[in-house]
Amino acid sequence: WEGAGLAARAPWRGYRLTPADDELYQRTRVTVLKPESPGSAFIEGYSPRGFTVSGSVVVGPCAVLPRAILQWNVGSWQDISFQSLALFRLLEPPVEVLVLGTGDRVERLHPAVLKQMRACGIAVEVQDTPNACATFNFLSTEGRLVAAGLIPPRGTYKEG
Repeated sequence: WEGAGLAARAPWRGYRLTPADDELYQRTRVTVLKPESPGSAFIEGYSPRGFTVSGSVVVGPCAVLPRAILQWNVGSWQDISFQSLALFRLLEPPVEVLVLGTGDRVERLHPAVLKQMRACGIAVEVQDTPNACATFNFLSTEGRLVAAGLIPPRGTYKEG
């Protein structure tokens, strides 16, 4: 990070798709949750390939919003920047908490990114992906306005 601006750094694409994933991944898919569904999204499981959220499967990194699920265009935790978090800042009503899952372990994000998000009124929790999923589900069931940016963990699998 030293000596180079955040925007000048080329993104590192650490998440590699298999040929079977590639066919699914190239299609842009937005899942809008039913307006009559109680609460918001619920993360049901995760694997090195992606996530199961409210019955929908998302391949690769994903953004879980209060009423939608999107693929998130980051390759690894190193790609998380103020720009890659723009999606979460544009939500109306604004989210209170953004939970970031950085893979198999907690990674330290650049302090300027966290400071900029706080300045926008969004608290950011950075955790390993398994704990980020649990934290998102907990805050969501409490009725909090929460979103998540999740990178699949490489070595674990959990369902239900």
